[in-house]
Amino acid sequence: MEYQHIECYREGAVGVLALNRPAQLNSFNERMHQEVAEVLKAWEQDAEVRAILLTGRGRGFCAGQDLGDRAVAPGGEAPDLGLSIERYYNPLIRRLTSLPKPVVCAVNGVAAGAGANIALACDIVLAARSASFIQAFCRLGLVPDSGGTWLLPRLVGRARAMGLALLGDKLGAEQALAMGLVWRVVDDEQLDSEAMQLAQHLARQPTYGLGLIKKAIHQAESNSLEQQLELERDLQRLAGRSEDYREGVDAFLNKRTPEYKGR
Repeated sequence: MEYQHIECYREGAVGVLALNRPAQLNSFNERMHQEVAEVLKAWEQDAEVRAILLTGRGRGFCAGQDLGDRAVAPGGEAPDLGLSIERYYNPLIRRLTSLPKPVVCAVNGVAAGAGANIALACDIVLAARSASFIQAFCRLGLVPDSGGTWLLPRLVGRARAMGLALLGDKLGAEQALAMGLVWRVVDDEQLDSEAMQLAQHLARQPTYGLGLIKKAIHQAESNSLEQQLELERDLQRLAGRSEDYREGVDAFLNKRTPEYKGR
């Protein structure tokens, strides 16, 4: 597929995916959804891609849905927004959270609506100092989607989640950091290099084990302690059988730098 609305390339073992509709603040239309899905699906199966960096081009990360695709004419039939979520947004969130390799998100400007929640669904979020997060759904009479109603209470607690969702206030990067929505805030001019450095670090790590860590943390949200203890046992059994574990122990005992393969 010739990509119209994204840029994607490899930098070593890091796959870089940049949303690229800057004139529309990288808001999603159906074509961009299809392009993102195709790339992520391919990289999920590509053993040479061991970490993914998601970002946006221009002055914003992502403004969510392109409302030009969802305009309702007076007296016209209302669009089925649930179908759009089922077909595009939910599969994207499921893919980001279940990818067996780390996903770094570099938020370079406004992240609004679904754009904010797509960023929050990534594993580690870096934000430029000028970035902002807006749960804009309430301003249109809509419900936070793309996992928003699940992510927000778990990240910031019920009271703050309610405030963010019901008021739709603009949240600056430093506020987002203080609330626990992002991992780190960096100066705007350092965002790209810091995010790439972090993604490259993760790509050199035992990524098979990192994928198991992702799985454990996500399942912890709905598991009881007993269920989680059993899951940790099962995942540790898998990790202990990996080539990465064997390499890590051998490198430690022989005082050398490990060379992990992600398997």
